[in-house]
Amino acid sequence: MKTNEDLQKDVQEALKWEPLLSAAEIGVTAKEGIITLTGSVDSYWKKTEAEEAARNVAGVKAVVEKIEIRFSNNSSKKDDNEIAAEVVNAFKWNIGVPNDKVKVKVEKGWITLEGELEWNFQREAARNTVANLLGVAGVTNNITIKAATQDEIEQKDIEGALERNWSLSDREITVKVSGTKVTLTGKVDSWYQRSEAARIAWKARGVWSVENDLVVDYAYELAD
Repeated sequence: MKTNEDLQKDVQEALKWEPLLSAAEIGVTAKEGIITLTGSVDSYWKKTEAEEAARNVAGVKAVVEKIEIRFSNNSSKKDDNEIAAEVVNAFKWNIGVPNDKVKVKVEKGWITLEGELEWNFQREAARNTVANLLGVAGVTNNITIKAATQDEIEQKDIEGALERNWSLSDREITVKVSGTKVTLTGKVDSWYQRSEAARIAWKARGVWSVENDLVVDYAYELAD
């Protein structure tokens, strides 16, 4: 049985294990499976890495992220025009992002992505491409998915793919298909399993949206 102190220590160790975060000043508190991250980092990429590292720790039910971005030097501070130019250039070199399909808006270092793409992996590629650029304060990904052809989604194919996955094969996940939308319900043991189930569902042809209603639950209770 894990206590709040055990979970706090596990998350702290997970953050130290990440090379980008080993020297970062990030505070961790734990209460009944809910982790709160505080402190500061010098890039948006490190901020998202910290949240992801915390989510993947066994016992974490939710993450409240209050980390601030404080650029370490003037070279990290760039005006919006410079950031916009770097984003456009970065997209040109990423084969996962179709040319001229993504619109970019930059305001005070915060990037907003808009447009329509055929696959979710392209949407994620666009977001990841800009997240690690210097000077970025945050990313809002408003890109929507709209497949070129309206293939009928095969529910059994998604269920089969979930059963083949080593981390999900013994989970009771219900798949519901309505038009171009897939809804996942049930319980999983970790945030990793939750995100992995959604990633698999997104790969099905004809999917325009995935509603991930999977609940992260554990066989043990957290106690002080």
